[in-house]
Amino acid sequence: MNDSLSQYYRCPSRYLSFELEGRLEGNNGYFRFGRDAVCYGRYHGRRPAESSAGPALHDASLDTTTREGTVYLPFDLTAVVDNLRWERYVADWHDQHASSFQVKMYYLIRSALPFSVRSYLKKLHLKGWETVAFPRWPVDCSVDNLLEHLLLLSLEATGAQRIPFIWFWPDGASSCAIMTHDVETKLGQQFCSTMMDIDDSFGIKASLQIIPEQRYSVDREFLDSVRKRGFEVVVHDLNHDGHLYRDREEFMRRAEKINSYRDEFGAEGFRAAVLYRKQPWYDALKFSYDMSVPNVAHLDPQPGGCCTVMPFFIGNILELPVTTIQDYMLFHMLDDYSINLWKRQCELIMAKHGLMSFIVHPDYIMEPRERGIYKALLGYLARLREEEDVWIALPGEVNRWWRQRAEMELVEVGNGLRIEGRGSERARIAFASKKDGRLIFTQQAATEQEAPSAVLTRNSRFTA
Repeated sequence: MNDSLSQYYRCPSRYLSFELEGRLEGNNGYFRFGRDAVCYGRYHGRRPAESSAGPALHDASLDTTTREGTVYLPFDLTAVVDNLRWERYVADWHDQHASSFQVKMYYLIRSALPFSVRSYLKKLHLKGWETVAFPRWPVDCSVDNLLEHLLLLSLEATGAQRIPFIWFWPDGASSCAIMTHDVETKLGQQFCSTMMDIDDSFGIKASLQIIPEQRYSVDREFLDSVRKRGFEVVVHDLNHDGHLYRDREEFMRRAEKINSYRDEFGAEGFRAAVLYRKQPWYDALKFSYDMSVPNVAHLDPQPGGCCTVMPFFIGNILELPVTTIQDYMLFHMLDDYSINLWKRQCELIMAKHGLMSFIVHPDYIMEPRERGIYKALLGYLARLREEEDVWIALPGEVNRWWRQRAEMELVEVGNGLRIEGRGSERARIAFASKKDGRLIFTQQAATEQEAPSAVLTRNSRFTA
């Protein structure tokens, strides 16, 4: 019950005490916790809703009690968090859709279809996406809101003035951003050098997701040219035909080949084509991190969303969720040729001190208008780096940091605190406290353990 909170915040266990109120019965269903956290799981003493739509969901905070320093919940916290992160509320999607005749036919003839026809078919497939209530568009923070609310309850239950924890990002950065480029065609591959020039002009490095087979030729010279410039190579599916997760036997065959390209490409990370995913099968992928799970997937072929803006583990793989809209969807599904939606999503993510993860394809920004919009986005991110202390990093750097943080310990020594573990020299001690009924975060100065704490520029917006 306490692991989800302790792993998220990396705080001493003595501040966390949660127990089940009683036996959980029946099937998984929907309820909420507070105003901004939709939950999915089994419930004590009540049948949760079968759908996230319709009448108002029951608020589980009304059934939450505190006795003798322990918070009693009517649901299993670990199960609820995993259900959202692993998208178990849409677990049957592949059985119903991914292997359907229509999907198979689309990918069979996709390469022969004009770009305008493909865009029209995708718009037709996504018709009505605006009416989907959950996950919440354009960013869903249900997991983050739930854990914030429970940390606030821990403060009240223990009577502590503040709870210390290990800050989310290295060197006290307020949030994090990563830029990624999925290279889908030969023309896109040919444009990669120009795209890296554009990135470099703003002092931003990115990862390039390279398709190993069929789409274009991949040689060592091309891969070396990417790495020599300080960019990162990521394996992107096997052949981008949309069938990676069609069935278990086929997936296992492909996973073996994909893993061989991990070694050939010298890659730590993986991303599936079209952001298709099936988390229970990830143990067959021998990568350190994955970037295939959207935060909210209203405009992606596979619905769902992990409902968090923070990295999280799926077994041994670290998931770096896609938390912003892809350039293709923005330009060709929404007909929006501005960075306004990107900026709105960034504001929501930064309010949670989360990860801003972008997918921009070299294939779709070759024309002057699209290229200009991409440059505007890079300029915006560069300003966030300077003015808001956002850490702009490569996915591999984020992976290494998050793994180090997961192994660090916050040790209380006398009246002081110390972070122990590899990478601790870049870690910062932070505190969660209650102010005006909401959770706020402060950071301790890096050079002096007992120096006054400064309130972060972007406090969490959660209100109990």
